[in-house]
Amino acid sequence: MAKQNVGGRDRIVRALLAVVLTVTAIRTLRNGKRKAGLLALLGAVGFGFNATTCFCGLNEALGIDTTDE
Repeated sequence: MAKQNVGGRDRIVRALLAVVLTVTAIRTLRNGKRKAGLLALLGAVGFGFNATTCFCGLNEALGIDTTDE
């Protein structure tokens, strides 16, 4: 398993972004804007993954660790 590098406020912000992007994706898809809706859904899944696993590949690549916040 990968080392955790997301924590504290960073984790909360990512979870909130996942919720906001999920709502945006649903509304956008209902309005028939498929590409924008799928893009928002992809972002929601990504942020949700980061928040639940406490791991972000981009953070790892950049050497960022917010678990001590």
